[in-house]
Amino acid sequence: MQDAAQEAVKVVPQIAYAGAALGAGLAVIGAGLGIGKLAVGTAEGIARQPSAANQITQATQLPLFLLEGVAILAVVGALLIILLK
Repeated sequence: MQDAAQEAVKVVPQIAYAGAALGAGLAVIGAGLGIGKLAVGTAEGIARQPSAANQITQATQLPLFLLEGVAILAVVGALLIILLK
C-alpha cells in the first residue's frame, strides 16, 4: 500500500507540469484565434469604409493589446507553476 502512495506522489508533479503546459498552450491558441478574428473584422471594416480606416484601427488596438496581455499572463502563470513546483 505504501508503494502505491509513494508512486502517486512521484506522478503528481508530472501531471502538474502537463497541466501547466496544456493550459499555456490553450491560452496561446485561444488568444491567436481571437487576434485573428479581430484582424479579419478590422480588414473587412476598412475594406467597406476606407475613409474610416484610422478610426477603425484605433478602435481595434485596445482589444488587441488586451488579448495579447491575457496570453502573456497565462504563459507566465504556467511557467510559475512549472518553475515553483
